[in-house]
Amino acid sequence: MDLSVVVPLFNEEESLPELCAWIDRVCIANAYSYEVILVDDGSKDDSWQVIEQLSGENPFIKGIRFQRNYGKSAALNEGFKAASGQVVITMDADLQDSPDEIPELRRMILEDGFDLVSGWKKKRFDPITKTIPTKLFNAATRKASGIKLNDFNCGLKAYKKKVVKSIEVYGEMHRYIPVIAKWAGFRKIGEKVVEHRARKYGTTKFGWERFINGFLDLASIMFVGRFGKRPMHFFGSLGTLFVLIGFLMSLYLIVCKFVVTDFSLTNRPAFFLAIASMIIGTQLFVTGFLAELIARNSPERNSYLVEKKLKL
Repeated sequence: MDLSVVVPLFNEEESLPELCAWIDRVCIANAYSYEVILVDDGSKDDSWQVIEQLSGENPFIKGIRFQRNYGKSAALNEGFKAASGQVVITMDADLQDSPDEIPELRRMILEDGFDLVSGWKKKRFDPITKTIPTKLFNAATRKASGIKLNDFNCGLKAYKKKVVKSIEVYGEMHRYIPVIAKWAGFRKIGEKVVEHRARKYGTTKFGWERFINGFLDLASIMFVGRFGKRPMHFFGSLGTLFVLIGFLMSLYLIVCKFVVTDFSLTNRPAFFLAIASMIIGTQLFVTGFLAELIARNSPERNSYLVEKKLKL
């Protein structure tokens, strides 16, 4: 199969018929063999009934329904599991992403050799209360990850099949799929300016809290990516630093006790800071040991992505 289009959705009954018809026109015009996977993330409207109707009319339209709302990341992850196309395209269901972008995104994957191509909504139809935080979020993610993308959270993306089969998207990590892909070894990540259309139906499903959660998720994904299989390197380094600071402060106080007359050791703030520093360092060491025990006993402790084997 040439193409899989994964569409996560929540309460989008009005836009689904128009979106599916548009995708169908584009794929037929380009002679693609395709499938559309609609993942209903626990919608409270008639979205699932619309999906059932569309699937009955078009055999290439498939549906997955969650019992309740789990979030966009869970919907994408299930869509990735079900996708069988050579190239996988993701897009939002609200018609703000244009299916007309599909041929060029697919070409960049197959001909230019990108592992992942992320859309960049350079001209947006969003209020300033959304665009300014988004720019700050993208700048922080660029700096932390080293990936030169302008719009990490754009729903319109294209992937090689092996990328979506090699990564897991959970929590609210859909914002960081390029980062997850990079940590999985897929480093050829590109970007394409795409059309951003004004919302035609309904309202946005994301509130202001997504910006706070976004930065927390970024810290989480960077930590797991770097230290997920060797947590002692992180906690042990910090523990060593705190213990060393506490030891040096204690050594200084002991020397002062013997050199300076009437030196009160326990009445000085440095005494309590030294004790606190060594206690914190010890706690960090213990945390590192416990994290190592958990990592060593994890069934995925040696789950590395092997691309090729020769004469084994």
